[in-house]
Amino acid sequence: SLGFGHIEAGTVTFHPQPGNPRPRLFRLPADLALINRAGFNNHGAKAFTEQVKKSRPECILGVSIGKSKIVPVEEAVDDYLRTFEIIQPIADYVAVNVSSPNTPGLRSLQEAEQLRSLLTALQKRNRELSGPGGIPRPLLVKLSPDLADEDLEEIVEVVRSTDTDGIIATNTTVSRDHLRTESSKVIAYGAGGLSGAPLRARSCEMLAKLYRLTNGTIPLIGVGGIFNAQDAWAKITAGASLVQLYTGFIYEGPGIVNEIIRGLEQILAKEGLQSLDAAVGIRAGELL
Repeated sequence: SLGFGHIEAGTVTFHPQPGNPRPRLFRLPADLALINRAGFNNHGAKAFTEQVKKSRPECILGVSIGKSKIVPVEEAVDDYLRTFEIIQPIADYVAVNVSSPNTPGLRSLQEAEQLRSLLTALQKRNRELSGPGGIPRPLLVKLSPDLADEDLEEIVEVVRSTDTDGIIATNTTVSRDHLRTESSKVIAYGAGGLSGAPLRARSCEMLAKLYRLTNGTIPLIGVGGIFNAQDAWAKITAGASLVQLYTGFIYEGPGIVNEIIRGLEQILAKEGLQSLDAAVGIRAGELL
């Protein structure tokens, strides 16, 4: 009703978990940013699935899955598989979260061979659950903005070789560079992922690099610092086929989506383009 085309829920884990100790969410109004270390607080995949069955949203539903905190990284693949088996039937697509900074060891799963093992196992189970002639759920991987360029090259190769359907760029950052908020406050807030306006440029830069590395053949979802139509346009022209927002929704309120939609219509008319599809990646080269 607010204008969203899809909802991505989660991150969901196999084991129920309370998340990190509170307080674990902090606003940085001077930066239009948030710091969170929620820690995948959720009631577990089974409870999540039952809740969705009772009240399913009337739009595309993506489900983000992650590693349970109590499970060692060495056993992560089995843990992801157990979650995937439960949520796959009710998800329109599945986002594999290997990039949150708030679960110890999780980001190591972005390393090429670990990521290959995880995505290969998930795709195999995906095909099995879909059955003969069935259509497997689209599988997307969510990346950290703190990755180096050489890491992106390796990840794109893994994404291609495992037939992963898309990439979400990006998750939150552990960087605290160039913030307006007093450093003493930032230090006091402690560890966690930073989201919002400070992530805007880095997210667009990563989208452009991924668009180039994939030659525009793999769908990208752009997220990070979207507060208005211009921000969404920047993500699309950098290479994103879809966009998501979180921090902007908190700061701008529930009217933000319709404002973005109206603004994008005006931008399209000004640019002389018939659709947003025609705008995907048209300015990626300028960001490289």
